[in-house]
Amino acid sequence: MSIPLLDLQAQYSTIKDEINDAVLEVIESQHFIMGSFVKEFEKEVAEYCEADFAFGCASGSDALLLALMAIDLQPGDYVITSPFTFFATAGAIQRLGGIPIFIDIEHNSFNLDPKRLRDFLEGNDELFRRVKPDIKKIKAIIPVHLYGQMADMEPITELAREFDLKIIEDAAQSIGSKYKGVKAGNLGDFGCFSFFPSKNLGAFGDAGLITVKNEELADKVNILRLHGARPKYYHKLVGINSRLDAIQAAVLSVKLKYLDSWSDRRREIALLYNELFESEGLVEKEPIECSYSCSSRGGGDCDLFDNKIILPEETTGALSKDGRHIYHQYTIRTSNREKVVSALNAENIGSSIYYPVPLHIQECFSDLKYSAQDCPVSMCVSNQSLSLPIYPELNKDQIKKIVKTISKALK
Repeated sequence: MSIPLLDLQAQYSTIKDEINDAVLEVIESQHFIMGSFVKEFEKEVAEYCEADFAFGCASGSDALLLALMAIDLQPGDYVITSPFTFFATAGAIQRLGGIPIFIDIEHNSFNLDPKRLRDFLEGNDELFRRVKPDIKKIKAIIPVHLYGQMADMEPITELAREFDLKIIEDAAQSIGSKYKGVKAGNLGDFGCFSFFPSKNLGAFGDAGLITVKNEELADKVNILRLHGARPKYYHKLVGINSRLDAIQAAVLSVKLKYLDSWSDRRREIALLYNELFESEGLVEKEPIECSYSCSSRGGGDCDLFDNKIILPEETTGALSKDGRHIYHQYTIRTSNREKVVSALNAENIGSSIYYPVPLHIQECFSDLKYSAQDCPVSMCVSNQSLSLPIYPELNKDQIKKIVKTISKALK
């Protein structure tokens, strides 16, 4: 029984006729760029996210870029973000000549740590003293809602107000997630979403969307994504070409109707994983905040929970806190990752490491002169994290096989 990390064929088979009809409608209309299909999807997503304004664009990466362009980020300006995320988050900053500032993550949520953020902004940590940023040139914070769970937004929002910073939510993995009853993309000034095929709401290619709170900034984003032109051929700004393809909009409109039920099923699977791992006696009860000293770059030389795993934790996403974790990924931590991956591969079970190298030590950011120890939790988690198959069509027997395979490897 082969179990892929993600089975998009299984999803497609359940909605094949609806998808094919929607795509055919676009083809027969011959309206492929912008138009009614895109407008309708933007309206549907704005309602779903409870956002004031929503604009489709070419990708989640472009959504981040558009947000930074809208706040007029200048070369030499600083933007604070997490080092434990996909490259696009920091890549958009540097692409405009901005300077990313990497603040470490919480060990249990994998999201930006508000305490470390405050220490930095108040100048109370070593990183601040080394970077020596001009506080007036720090323009924004990009908290990343990783794996389907939102960052702790209340203290982040408080700091943004205190230091007059814009908030750009990187919600690429978290459409439909909630923080204290509020949906992702609706707490910051901007929300940036990706519809990459593997996402909970995935297109049939690259696609993205940006939500905006302020009407003036929303109008600016709308112009920027269309080469900065209004009307056509009259350019108010230097924009980019980042339009949501009409075929992708049609596909996404069909899928949006099923999104909540798919995300609910993912949570059911996550809870079943938890239960089965517990029954195997594999779970480390107390999450351990590791440091760089307990994990080498090559793997997980950590003996604090040898032959055990740490389960993903619902922090802001707990239902008891009026939150919602949509489990874009189900990510465990193990100090024996190499052994576990080898066992899964032998059984043709998919897995993936998101992310093996934190951004602050990536070669392309070497000029920023970060050391590994600047973000010790990110370093530790990068050596221990392992994402397991989680998609709505996964069945109980498959989940049991995955858990048994990991149990056998660790025992």
